[in-house]
Formats: sequence, structure tokens, C-alpha cells
Amino acid sequence: MLDRLRQFRGAVTSDDIASRTRALVVRDNEFGFDPFGMSREHLGTAMTVARFLYRHYFRAEAFGIENLPSQGRVVIVSNHSGQLPFDALVIGSACFLEPPQPRLVRAMVEFFVPTIPFASYLFARWGQITGTPENCRRLLAADEAVLVFPEGARGISKPFSKRYQLAEFGTGFMRLALEARAPIVPVAVIGAEEQAPAVNLERLAKLLGLPALPLVPYPPFVAPLPLPVKYRVYFGEPMMFTGDPDDDDDVLADKVKTVRHRIQGMIHQGLAGRKHVFW
Repeated sequence: MLDRLRQFRGAVTSDDIASRTRALVVRDNEFGFDPFGMSREHLGTAMTVARFLYRHYFRAEAFGIENLPSQGRVVIVSNHSGQLPFDALVIGSACFLEPPQPRLVRAMVEFFVPTIPFASYLFARWGQITGTPENCRRLLAADEAVLVFPEGARGISKPFSKRYQLAEFGTGFMRLALEARAPIVPVAVIGAEEQAPAVNLERLAKLLGLPALPLVPYPPFVAPLPLPVKYRVYFGEPMMFTGDPDDDDDVLADKVKTVRHRIQGMIHQGLAGRKHVFW
């Protein structure tokens, strides 16, 4: 694994998808698949599309990417918004495209996604996995980078009037980080809140078994296409916590609040430095 890292260290300073995909430190077999179903070939195809969205549609900028460990287990914790998870795509693209050593970020996919035709197959091939505690444990035990949105569906379905106001965080990510003794990298995403201003049809969403059903004032009205907002992604310094992962939620609440307050502060700083939503 270290030999592979050294081999490609000088070849991943550009956006070349092929060299960055080869340089990923993942445990794939002779058939090209890792234990979680990821395929470098499929990932390369997906990242070609993601690179276009990241570089040209959202014109994303990443700040503090050096705070992302180049290897080893890590829990990336971010605010969540925008109706559809383009924020996850942008964070993953930043971790793949920006550092000298690219990292594959494993986003915890919502439970309903695998019920969508072909979604379960494709997400697995792209390295993403259903967000269960056991899956997250397996990933961290394999020294992977796991992306978590502790706001969950509350984040993507918040009204436009509450943009950039963090919903309450769950405690699951903290339990997993403590259990795995993994650092937490806080991330603040600026831009996603404005990509699809919508009204969430909560009752209809529940009838359909969806976490949210946004309605936007422009075609196609539902399953909204994002506006070409400019993304800014801020990576904070890693945070390390100690304690018993089996403690009650009340005991873990202070640790969770520390992470939440750090991200909220990073959001305020990012908004203060932003000149315009679209540039």
C-alpha cells in the first residue's frame, strides 16, 4: 500500500482522474473491487462527471484541505442542506481532487436510496454505502474516511428562512468516533442552502416513504435541479475526543455540541467572507 502511495505521489498534482483513481489507497482484489463493492473503473466514470460539476458548474473552492488526514480512519462531519445531496458530491470531490494524495470519502447514504432502481448497485460501485452503524464501524476499522451529516433529513428539508441555521445533531457519529478512536474533521459548506430554495411537502413525503419532498418555483418543480451557486467548503482542524461510546446521550451531548458549535462558527466565518451567492 505504501509502495502504491509513493508510486503516484508525484503524478496526482492535476485533475487527471485516471491517475488519481489509481493512487487511491483502497483494498481492492484481483477483480478490481474492494470489500464494500467499490470499483475503480466505475468510480473513475463517476468522478469525471463530479469533476465537471465541482470545477465548472458550482465552481467550488476548498479551504483548509490540508486538515484532512492523507490516510487513516477519519469521520468528516458537515452541515447538510440543498434538498438533494450535492453537498456530499462537492465534499467528496474536494477530497478526491484537491489534496496531493486523493482520498475516497464514503458517504452514509439514506436508507431509502437502495430502493431506487439501479441506485443500490451504482452507489456501491462508487464507494458509497447505506448509513448503518455497522457499516460505519466496518469502514472505520478499514481506515476509511466516512462522511456524516448529523442533521440528517432535518438538514435538507429545513425552510429557506432557516438557511445556515444548524438543526440538532444526532449522537451516533460521536459514538462511532469514540469507539474507533477516530478524529473528527468538521466541515462547513457554503452555497448549498441557495441551490434549490423550496417548500417541503412533509405529509406527502411521509405517504411516499421519503425523508423530504421539496417543491421549487421552477421546472421540474420536484426533484429540483440545483441552481449554479458557488460552493465554498471549509475543512477545520481535526478534533479528537475521548470517552465511553456507550455513555448515555446526555453524557455525549456536550461533545456533540462542541462539534456543532465549531461548524456553526465556521459557517458564520464563511458567510462573512462571501461576496455573492453566484460568484
